[in-house]
Amino acid sequence: MQEKRCDWCLSTPLYQQYHDQEWGMPRIDDATLFEFLLLEGAQAGLSWITVLNKRAHYRKVYAGFDPNKIARFSAKKIEALLGDSGIIRNRLKIGSAIKNARAYLQLVESGNSLSNFLWQFCEGHVQVNHYQNLRQVPATTPVSDAMSKALKQAGFNFVGSTIIYAYMQAVGMVNDHLMDCPARKRCLKSAKQLNLLP
Repeated sequence: MQEKRCDWCLSTPLYQQYHDQEWGMPRIDDATLFEFLLLEGAQAGLSWITVLNKRAHYRKVYAGFDPNKIARFSAKKIEALLGDSGIIRNRLKIGSAIKNARAYLQLVESGNSLSNFLWQFCEGHVQVNHYQNLRQVPATTPVSDAMSKALKQAGFNFVGSTIIYAYMQAVGMVNDHLMDCPARKRCLKSAKQLNLLP
C-alpha cells in the first residue's frame, strides 16, 4: 500500500506540517487541551486553516492561552480584540474564550483536571479508526455528544458535538488518519508510549 497524507491537508505547507506533526497526536496536558478547545471554538463555521494561520497571533493576544489571564479580560481588552485583524473578530467567540477560561478554572478548583474530565469519555484510551477515505469519517459520535453535553453543563460554550468531534480528532482522542497515511503510525506510536491504547 502506497503511503500518502490524508487529503484534507494538501492545500498549504502549514496545513501539511500541522497534519504531520500535531493532528491526531494524543494530548494529555491541560495547557494544550485548553488551547485547542479555544481554537476549535474560534474555528466554528470556518475552515481550520483560517485558525491555523492566526494561531501564533492568538497565542500573543490571548496571553499564551493562560486561563487565569483570559478569565480576567476587561471590556477594554475585548474591544481591542474586536479591532485586531490577526484573530477572528467575533464578539461571541471572544466572549466564549473568556467564559471557557472561567469554566476551566472552576473545573480545576473543584479538584479535577481538564485532561481527566475529557479523557474519561474515551475511557482513557484512543479510539483507533480504520477509515479508507474521508467520506467514512463521521462529523459526530455518541462520545462527542456526551462530551459536548458535559462541557456545556460545566459552563463551557462553543462546544457542540461537531466542534467536539473535530477537537477529539485534533488532540488524538480518536485516530482518524486514513489507513494509508504515514502520520497514522506516528500517532499510534505516541499513544502506545503514553499507555493510551486499549
